[in-house]
Amino acid sequence: MLHHAIVIIGGGPAGLAAAVCAKKNGVDDILIIERDTKLGGILNQCIHNGFGLHTFKEELTGPEYAQRFIDQAEELSINYWLDTMVIHISEDKMITAVNGERGLCHIKADSIILAMGCRERPRGALNIPGYRPAGIYNAGTAQRLVNIEGYMPGKEVVILGSGDIGLIMARRLTLEGAKVKLVAELMPYSGGLKRNIVQCLDDYDIPLRLSHTVVDIQGRERVEGVMIAQVDEHLCPIPGTEETYSCDTLLLSVGLIPENELSEKMDISLNKKTNGPLVNECLETSIEGVFACGNVLHVHDLVDFVSEEAGLAGKYAAQYINHKASPEKEEEKIILTPGEGINYTVPNYINPNRMEEKVKIRFRVKKIYEKSAIAVYLDGEKISTRKKRVFAPGEMEEILLKKQDVFDKKNAQKEHTLVIKMEEEG
Repeated sequence: MLHHAIVIIGGGPAGLAAAVCAKKNGVDDILIIERDTKLGGILNQCIHNGFGLHTFKEELTGPEYAQRFIDQAEELSINYWLDTMVIHISEDKMITAVNGERGLCHIKADSIILAMGCRERPRGALNIPGYRPAGIYNAGTAQRLVNIEGYMPGKEVVILGSGDIGLIMARRLTLEGAKVKLVAELMPYSGGLKRNIVQCLDDYDIPLRLSHTVVDIQGRERVEGVMIAQVDEHLCPIPGTEETYSCDTLLLSVGLIPENELSEKMDISLNKKTNGPLVNECLETSIEGVFACGNVLHVHDLVDFVSEEAGLAGKYAAQYINHKASPEKEEEKIILTPGEGINYTVPNYINPNRMEEKVKIRFRVKKIYEKSAIAVYLDGEKISTRKKRVFAPGEMEEILLKKQDVFDKKNAQKEHTLVIKMEEEG
């Protein structure tokens, strides 16, 4: 049986950033376990630019961004295993993994950082009528085919869902000579960043049809066309609004799901909204010494924010190893509650006595809000507010909770409630 101080599950942008920060915070015995044949995760197939503006103050492609962290990990002599699948983690932090060279391995960890990323929601979750012909792809699969394997999935394409991967693939396929007929989005707003709508659709005259969905897939051997229809406020197709588009390919960009099968097997408490672990201000899960970060915790818009969050997980895991952080037990707790218009928050609870001077709280709104403000209430008393012209579900929001504000307002009770809600301006 092997033993390591910190074991990081996943060698993508989150796992790499967590490892680098843990090493810089005084822990030398670190192991990254990655199931792919190389480090970098999904960034290896994201050859478009737009990465690194926050982290490195310059615009990079996905592989360039990943290489920056790979180089740091190499320089710090951080150990990693590739082509290795973790199949089980016990509550006492015993990891079971399988590797072609080492066979079945058992690794005891003092601390674990979960950084497994996320996966795309498949067609089976959508209940679209029709046969199961060739030509239906998740947008990420199509991205790998084009950017890494060198294959074109099709020549005439319809995209369902306006997530960022779908928007980026609309542009990518257009540049490779395909005709993207349209992007259909079930919701009355896009699920992607505004910049991707402009740069990937508007710049190439690709129509975006909001409040529309695919109601039929035509063709037996290969996709021959799709029927789309408008939906009402209950997201049900409206009879008489059907339109048929001939195509040979349907791409699905209908949401991402955190990879938390291992977390569930460990009996880690999960957030029903994000499908990621419930965490405290240290990004520690319900199991002491097990931390989570990146898209396995909640789906991010920008990889820069993944790296920032993962860096904190690495820092706090190192503090845990060095006995600088203590378990919560029955200590004072602030429970974060999503209020009006807020879908979820990360973290989910905070120990006010252990929090740093500022804690960053990330969240998403439920719909588009214009001329509104985010209000923060502690035990019913407003402690801060932030205005913004437009809030949209496709863009993650954040606020800074100041320790001084908390201690100025809280009383002697052991449990407090912090509510984040949307309010109309004025």
